[in-house]
Amino acid sequence: MATIDYLLNKIINPELRAKLQSEIDRIHKQKRFGLVFEDHLPEATLLYDVEVRRGQKVTLKTDPLKQKFEVLNISNGIARCISLDETEEQTEINVADLVSYDNLQGGTDGYSFGVNELIPYADFGDPIYPYLQPLDKIKNAPDATLWHEVIEADNYHALQLLAYLYPGQVDCIYIDPPYNTGARDWKYNNDYVDSNDSYRHSKWLSMMRKRLILAKKLLNPQDSVLIVTIDEKEYNHLGCLLEELFSGAYIQMISSVINPSGSSRKGYFSRSDEYIYYIFIGNAKIQKNNNDMLRPPAIKKVRWHGLLRGGATGKRKARPNLFYPIFFHVKDGRYHSIGNSLTIDQNPDEIEIPDGCFMVLPISSRGEEATWEIQPATFIEKLNKGYIKFGKWKSGQTKRSISHLQEGTMVAVEKGEVEVFGKDAEGTLILGNSLKPITPMTTWVQQSHSAGDMGTTLLTKFLSNRPFPFPKSLYAVHDTLRFFVANKPNALIVDFFAGSGTTLHAVNLLNAEDGGNRRCIMVTNNEVSEAEERNLKAKGKTPADEEWKALGIARYVTWPRTVASVSGTDVNGKPIAGEYLTYLENEKETARKFKKITFLKDFNNLTLSERKDIVSELSKGKIAKNKVTDDSKYIVDEDTDVAILLDDTAAADWLDELESADHVRTFIIITQNNRLFTSLKSQITEMLGNYNATEPKTLPMSEGFKANVEFFHLGFLDKNAIALNRQFKEILPLLWLKAGGIGERPSLEGESLSPYVIFTKNRFAVLIEEYAYCSFAKELSMSENIDTLFIITNSTPGYQEMIGALKPKCGYQLYRDYLDNFRINYIQ
Repeated sequence: MATIDYLLNKIINPELRAKLQSEIDRIHKQKRFGLVFEDHLPEATLLYDVEVRRGQKVTLKTDPLKQKFEVLNISNGIARCISLDETEEQTEINVADLVSYDNLQGGTDGYSFGVNELIPYADFGDPIYPYLQPLDKIKNAPDATLWHEVIEADNYHALQLLAYLYPGQVDCIYIDPPYNTGARDWKYNNDYVDSNDSYRHSKWLSMMRKRLILAKKLLNPQDSVLIVTIDEKEYNHLGCLLEELFSGAYIQMISSVINPSGSSRKGYFSRSDEYIYYIFIGNAKIQKNNNDMLRPPAIKKVRWHGLLRGGATGKRKARPNLFYPIFFHVKDGRYHSIGNSLTIDQNPDEIEIPDGCFMVLPISSRGEEATWEIQPATFIEKLNKGYIKFGKWKSGQTKRSISHLQEGTMVAVEKGEVEVFGKDAEGTLILGNSLKPITPMTTWVQQSHSAGDMGTTLLTKFLSNRPFPFPKSLYAVHDTLRFFVANKPNALIVDFFAGSGTTLHAVNLLNAEDGGNRRCIMVTNNEVSEAEERNLKAKGKTPADEEWKALGIARYVTWPRTVASVSGTDVNGKPIAGEYLTYLENEKETARKFKKITFLKDFNNLTLSERKDIVSELSKGKIAKNKVTDDSKYIVDEDTDVAILLDDTAAADWLDELESADHVRTFIIITQNNRLFTSLKSQITEMLGNYNATEPKTLPMSEGFKANVEFFHLGFLDKNAIALNRQFKEILPLLWLKAGGIGERPSLEGESLSPYVIFTKNRFAVLIEEYAYCSFAKELSMSENIDTLFIITNSTPGYQEMIGALKPKCGYQLYRDYLDNFRINYIQ
């Protein structure tokens, strides 16, 4: 309604104005359905780089956009302007640093120094012609072709530029927009409530809608994702807006705990989480793997089961066809062959052992005849496939433990759900983790996602005492992105509400973890905090002054954080202490743990409930209570890495069960018998040996990242100067980005221009003068890897003829292509 109110105030006739106001008030009272919000007055952008001239819209530097004027004429440094708010009012405003007395005071000679008081501006919908002014760069990977970009700009116009540079090419957009809380801090003024709003969310929704429409143009329609974080203030309205703008996409909302201690709401529930909207475009799907932090816990290691069958069904008498010998070479312990099954009447002493071999039979640790779990033919079949594993062997031994993969694991291996790294010297498969996908949940409770510890505290390491309210956890952003770019090592990722710069930081961490080449473009404005704004205005400073710019979010927070994270040194030049968490793991050979429990003199006299409680307590909850029954004498559970001996009279059976229980890390033995404990510890250690434990791999923050980043300011050019080829050097960074931003940005020295330029390292070339086409084409034929061509010509047929002969992967006509893209600057 802001536009209607604005127009209503223009009506001079008070009676007509009152009648219209009455009708508008009546409309306000009508019931509305669905997402209905007011389209607000156009946003405006200050054009600091554009010269004040006749016919232009301008505003005062001291209080931008509060008063708006149109320049009627300029004479001797004075602009005669007409107010765009009150059409009858005209005023004279200084626009030059040097003004003559003769003009101002009627005939006296001399000059007076003044200050240019005006800045041109563009309303939403006005054509603009952007360029990128290089401000700074950091190069920590000189041999890499990958360059990230940080752009200081109002994000609406930056999105217009990006929509020209990368239409339908972006794999992932992640944004953390203002939450419309009413707070007035750095992260784009959070107070989006218009004084004319009858519906307090309208201005915020209007702001978001304009930007999301442009963002949609960036996303790859075949496979991409838009990620938007939000809290309880606007999540319902944002959801409706997303449904409206992305009606063909699948949308899902995640709840993520970012403040474990909670943020109090007086009289209401304490707030500990925020929401994350995922908009799945095209065929986008989450990437699931066992390294995902946001999934239920699961045993990763594949278990090899002992070939020796235990229990009552494992007696030789019960299944004599499973009693057969397995032969090994005496010299090196390697497998030789197997023999036939013995009948119940045959004596093992009758078995003929091959020369130079020793024999292993299914004999329990108590010396009783048992059985193997599989028949000889099945043993041979599994052996040939690598599904039989032999335990460690020492010279002189006449026994080797034997284990095998059970049916379910074999199926998983054959389906590719288990990592396979080949075979060892004995033909056994070398297996890693189970890769069976586990779907992540829609509720995330991760300590590393705490905005306090991994956001504010972490940011302090890089920026020292520079303030920034509520930065995101680095790992929250890292995990959020990884679901969609884990399998896209060359993904293009955009964040147009960059804030402190967490997204680029997270992308660099992702690349460091897996060697990826993902590229990130971040956009942030350069607003100062409200407190700084008051201080600067008190000093007579305006947003056009360098002192003001230096304290803005882009230059004081976003870029310094980026430089610090890439270089590994903070804003004071000191090495950054600490380690990055990663999803990577290191393997380390680790001894198994043994615990002797002596305070329980008679476990069997306890009630079943007491036994369950004790087992749960001793295993620290790893063994479920339902695993404990009345006749439980020991527990070896496939789902936990803890095994427990409850009754030491069953020690031999427990040992049999443990023979191939490589997954067990901790052994708890309830016994008063020290000798038995020592013996069991020795036997288990010899039988299973050490294990390879995995521990999280960290990366030193002081090492920084092998990355390159360029920092730009988005400025605006004069259309006529562009068309006359007077601002080619200003346009050159855009051409570099349009060609993929490959390699270090090229630049041109001197005032004069060559008739053409070929940037081999950047894979693009530009024909500046048509008369040089033949030389240009000849040199191109000798250049490799030129993928993109720009041809400056006013003749469309001429362009088509030249580009048709050169046949590049991508070709563009300048400046028509550039001007046409920004001539009509509005959205439906």
